[in-house]
Amino acid sequence: MKYLYEGNLNDNENHRSENDVDYYIRGTTQVKGRTYERYGVQTHFVQCGENYLDMVGQYPAKIAREGDIMSISEKIIAMCQNHVVKKEDVHLSWAARFMSHFGKKTTSGIGITEPYKLQLMIDMKGLPKVLFAGFVGVIGKLFGKRGLFYKILGSDAAGIDGFYDHSAFDIYHDMAVLMPVNPGQVCQDIWDKYHIAAMIVDANDIDVEILGKSKALDAWSDEDLKGLIVDNPAGQDDECTPFVLIRDITGKEPQKYIPPKKKA
Repeated sequence: MKYLYEGNLNDNENHRSENDVDYYIRGTTQVKGRTYERYGVQTHFVQCGENYLDMVGQYPAKIAREGDIMSISEKIIAMCQNHVVKKEDVHLSWAARFMSHFGKKTTSGIGITEPYKLQLMIDMKGLPKVLFAGFVGVIGKLFGKRGLFYKILGSDAAGIDGFYDHSAFDIYHDMAVLMPVNPGQVCQDIWDKYHIAAMIVDANDIDVEILGKSKALDAWSDEDLKGLIVDNPAGQDDECTPFVLIRDITGKEPQKYIPPKKKA
């Protein structure tokens, strides 16, 4: 299991500003023999019901260049779509309380150890399927196969994000964000209005999943797109950098970048 960095990535040394937009250099990566530089574009804290097209125009579109690729956090799009669930609307069952004792906490967040998150999965998928997934997951671990629980339940259950008491933002203590609706169309809407090739991703410090992309990225495989952000340049803390611009700088000198120090 890889783990990259714990803490806010927005070091002052990597801060830049252009056209009244603040962003942070996130270093370079190599994909298909070319060099790409990444820029974490900082926004305000996004609230439920905001317009994602307006946000793109307010922030990344002001500094994007032709040929740039934009990675977007799935959480921000889901927030704009009001695709969220409040803890007060989730009613815990005995099954959720019981099964939560058998989960395992990881460095990327809280899984089924959080009973409210587990209850939301039960509400979405039904208790029999969750129980079956839990049984298969336990058996799989005995044979060295992990991730079967979420594989059975599907990406919409795996993508539930929230109910984190340790979150840097209080709003996520009592609210869960679900997967965005029709992410491919969202990316296409962004392309149609701003001519920026976009992908919506579910990324953390362990894994990256491409949820949707604009047609302009059809020539890119998901694996190559993942390679552009494999180190999760959007961050995992309170960076407020849900948009990451990715620029091909092959043959050019990258901007000065100071990697963040890992916490002791």
